[in-house]
Amino acid sequence: QVQLVESGGGLVQFGGSTGLSCTASGRAFSKYVMGWFRQAPGKEREFVAAITSSGDATQYADFVKGRFTISRDNAANTAWLQLTSLKPEDTAVYFCAAKVGGLTVSSDWYDYWGQGTQVTVSS
Repeated sequence: QVQLVESGGGLVQFGGSTGLSCTASGRAFSKYVMGWFRQAPGKEREFVAAITSSGDATQYADFVKGRFTISRDNAANTAWLQLTSLKPEDTAVYFCAAKVGGLTVSSDWYDYWGQGTQVTVSS
């Protein structure tokens, strides 16, 4: 089992940048695919990005369009999501999640979730 804690985010201006961290406790972080999802008020949770357990492959939602970067350091039990060129529509609670197996965009396949961290982009 793994516990996930997100940090970072906050209030950012339109066009600005911020970084999110997801630190895992428990064992064998390196065996988990890590994903980032977000949920805006009144909307369903949606996939943002994911990275394989080794970090050798990534997958992004179309709306990211090169603006966000997912990364990880297994020695540090941490995954990151760097967000740039932020828009008001990026405002949401961002969650990290973990699963075993391959990359997937479906939240249904992720077994462990953090509590979320708020990103608010002002126009």
